[in-house]
Amino acid sequence: SVTVTGSQFAAALGLKSDWFAVLSQPSGGVGGYWLVAADGGVFAFGNAGFFGSMGGRALNAPVVGMAATRDAGGYWLVAADGGIFSFGGAGFFGSMGGRALNQPIVGMAPTPSGNGYWLVAADGGIFSFGDATFAGSTSGTAAGPGTVAVIPTRSAGYEVVNGAGQVSPFGDAPQFGDITTFVANYGGHVVGAVASPG
Repeated sequence: SVTVTGSQFAAALGLKSDWFAVLSQPSGGVGGYWLVAADGGVFAFGNAGFFGSMGGRALNAPVVGMAATRDAGGYWLVAADGGIFSFGGAGFFGSMGGRALNQPIVGMAPTPSGNGYWLVAADGGIFSFGDATFAGSTSGTAAGPGTVAVIPTRSAGYEVVNGAGQVSPFGDAPQFGDITTFVANYGGHVVGAVASPG
């Protein structure tokens, strides 16, 4: 290890000036990510580890979502029929695969401990596995049809979100409002939702 001045460094590297800065590109806290395809193929980028995939295997229904373990040591894939595929350190706690569903599964969310998960169907039905507790659903209500996501809290609750932008809290999930509260006759379509740390 050697300490040099800016001028000495510029001269040693043949730079025309000592007007330079050594910069790094910040990652924003993201070191990598996974992409998942409808056929179950998983593609890992950056420091995201590859733990396996369903790519090239026969599936009963297309994969519609993915969730990672908190330590990024594994992940789950969820199919439209409620099938769950676990890889790496992601535990398998059950699935709806092979069972009759009123509507297809549209998403999943792991519990804070990683020892369970919720599946959400297009009609707002919630299915709990492992340490995920059932606190209610929007199935059979006006907010149920067109459900697109489930957002977990850091403890035992969750929020169910539909395409109209309605957010229905369950358990200890807070209610901050939703699109229907702020925009009369909203004509758009919400396709997903994520939580902001608080």
